[in-house]
Amino acid sequence: MGGQKGEQMPELKTDELRNIIDPSRFDFKTTETIEALTDTIGQDRAVHAISFSLKVKAKGHNLYVAGPSGTGKHSTVENHVKEIAKDKQTPSDWCYVYNFEKQDDPIAIELPPGSGVLFKKDITELLNACKSAIPRAFESEEYEERKNLIVNAFQDKRDRLIEELRNKAKNFNFSLEITAAGIFTYPIIDGNPIKHEDFDKLSDKDRETIKVKTEELQGDINHLLTEVRDVEKDAKDNLATLDREITLFSIGHHLEVLLEKYKKVPKVSAYLISFQKDIVKNLDIFKDSDKKKEMMIPGIETGQGEQNFDRYGVNLFIDNSSNGGAPVVVETNPNYYNIFGRLEYKAQFGAMSTDFTMIKPGSLHKANGGYLIINSLELLTNIFSWDALKRVLENNQAKIENIGDQFRVVPAATLQPEPIPLDIKIILIGSPFIYNLLYTYDEDFRKFFRVKADFNWEMKKNEDNVNKYIGYIATRCRDDADTLHFDATGVAKVVEYGSRLADDKNKLSSRFFEIDNLLSESSFWAEQDGATIVSSSHVKKAIDEKIFRSNLIEDKLQKMIEEGTIIIDTEGKQTGQINGLSIYDLGDYYFGKPSRITCSTFVGKNGVVNIEREVKLGGPIHNKGVLILSGYLGSKYALDKPMSMSATVTFEQLYSGVEGDSASSAELYAILSSLSELSIKQSIAVTGSVNQKGEIQPIGGVNQKIEGFFDVCKTRGLSGDQGVIIPRRNQDNLMLKENVLEAVEAKKFHIWAIDSIDEGIEILTGVKAGATGTDGSYPKDSVNWLVNEKLDKYGKIFKRFSSADEGEEKNGELAA
Repeated sequence: MGGQKGEQMPELKTDELRNIIDPSRFDFKTTETIEALTDTIGQDRAVHAISFSLKVKAKGHNLYVAGPSGTGKHSTVENHVKEIAKDKQTPSDWCYVYNFEKQDDPIAIELPPGSGVLFKKDITELLNACKSAIPRAFESEEYEERKNLIVNAFQDKRDRLIEELRNKAKNFNFSLEITAAGIFTYPIIDGNPIKHEDFDKLSDKDRETIKVKTEELQGDINHLLTEVRDVEKDAKDNLATLDREITLFSIGHHLEVLLEKYKKVPKVSAYLISFQKDIVKNLDIFKDSDKKKEMMIPGIETGQGEQNFDRYGVNLFIDNSSNGGAPVVVETNPNYYNIFGRLEYKAQFGAMSTDFTMIKPGSLHKANGGYLIINSLELLTNIFSWDALKRVLENNQAKIENIGDQFRVVPAATLQPEPIPLDIKIILIGSPFIYNLLYTYDEDFRKFFRVKADFNWEMKKNEDNVNKYIGYIATRCRDDADTLHFDATGVAKVVEYGSRLADDKNKLSSRFFEIDNLLSESSFWAEQDGATIVSSSHVKKAIDEKIFRSNLIEDKLQKMIEEGTIIIDTEGKQTGQINGLSIYDLGDYYFGKPSRITCSTFVGKNGVVNIEREVKLGGPIHNKGVLILSGYLGSKYALDKPMSMSATVTFEQLYSGVEGDSASSAELYAILSSLSELSIKQSIAVTGSVNQKGEIQPIGGVNQKIEGFFDVCKTRGLSGDQGVIIPRRNQDNLMLKENVLEAVEAKKFHIWAIDSIDEGIEILTGVKAGATGTDGSYPKDSVNWLVNEKLDKYGKIFKRFSSADEGEEKNGELAA
């Protein structure tokens, strides 16, 4: 069917297809002369949020840093945190010491930064002084003399009391025998002790007399024993007093020095006093401190001897002596124990034991007074860590508690170290998805992480950012000895690649992980080429090689198209058939390829039927895009009549799911072609979504889609008629490969940018779309006129058959 010939639509020029960087604009030969970059590139919003969170002191203003991977979140956060931390006050040292009153509750002592090491050294020296001075003092002649005086006085008094008892017994005609088993008395008759068997031979009077004297003498014996015990107690007390005096004399000056040194730390003073008291209580281990450990079993220590001195040690829990400012800790493995610390145990004779010296800090303690940086995903996937972190933030204190202690069926006795108060800023780094999940489903997250820093994946391509890009390249080359420096042509290609990654000629990608890969690989190919400087050819080689390593599937699809297994026409005309463009996303690589879209129209009332939707191969966005077509057709052609049309639309040879609405304009062109019976040029492929007003909307992957169709056409031979229609709103996204630009420059390939369906249908059919006149009709033989005529025809046919059906139905009722 013929129609009004359409006007030639303007094509995009070569300079509109790629923003080419002219190396001559740079005032350097190589990056060796470029100053190192110190600023963060293109993340002003994120940097502002980071700075705010790090400086605000209000509770709950911890930071969540969100953004795509490879945008420099970790490095940016670390650099800014370290910059702020170095000007902050260095936090205190912390030590755990033995609790002499409650041995299961070790005491936490806070000391000025750098004093923890000195305190531990002082206590160690004090202990060593005690171990040497106390035995020496107790071996002195003075001590022996004073001790002998006390012992001799005790023995003299005891002997005197015993002698008095002997005399009294003698007066009673009794003999007195003192043995280890006790004091025994025997009556004497005629100068000889009477035996038990002779006692019964005595007269009753003699036996009674002996019994009375025995009872009286036994009372004296009991009284004697009481006096002896009192004397012995006094002697022991005197000896203990002597030992205390000798001990305090031998170590007193050491303690006095430390008490004066740490008088401003009340906990240390209290500890030193308890330390002194405990030494006095346990003098025996100091008196025997030079003795070697006994071995009940050869080769196995019994735990006796020097081990008893462990309680007098100091566990230097946190040492900030080497920190210049606040600590910055990056926890790379945020499991429970690495973050919150642990109580370690050791095996001894089949049992597990622990003490305060085995209390180990976590990153939370190490970062106390500063900043702790954690990857959010790794934190959430480590069991118990997230809930424990929220408890810490709620209570502002860190408690050492092993996981097993929280879930034992039967509670077991263990240490309960004194909690340490916290002053810390937590920084979580992760994806926006995790942030949204936590914000939505965890109310505590909102309370504890009130600041969000969003990292952008792109930045404006202005002069300042281009210069920073160059600075980044120079810094990367300077910091990595394995990366060669770049010349101006190489830098220009890297900057262009940044725009390609951003899919926008006026922007640059901030996914510096990808840029780093390109720099490293470009340097490698330069070395392989024997060059000492990386140029544009090496950068291009690196890009091509990266594609080659990843495009196996793309290459196989290309061969299937060449062989005709996948049917794609790139010449001729067809009615109700068009080349749409699709993106195949493989994760690390994505590419575009054409897909045949066909449409059949006929009389009916079903409207536009999406075959993919009917067989559940269409995603919701794709299905929405097809449903929009019915709205467009109805608003344009069915304002004065009902639409009596059915149209089936499908992606041919599609055996997996399809998602997205970027093919909706192509599907609409196929419907219009089928209705108007105008053929569509198969040398042209189409991409772009459409709204109900017929406006063409932008889509993603425009460069890959154009290049995918170009590759198919190039393989078959460029005829000069082939090209791609894209949305005009995607014009800024164009950063096409050089071979496409060369073909466009040679008029072998064409790219049109359009705003409406009418513009596109004119390019595809060569016939004017036709605008409505004052009477609401379309110009004769225009595309819209032909479509409208076909719909009128369908309407009349449908009405005729509907009338016939109604007549048959009435006749059937009459017959009944």
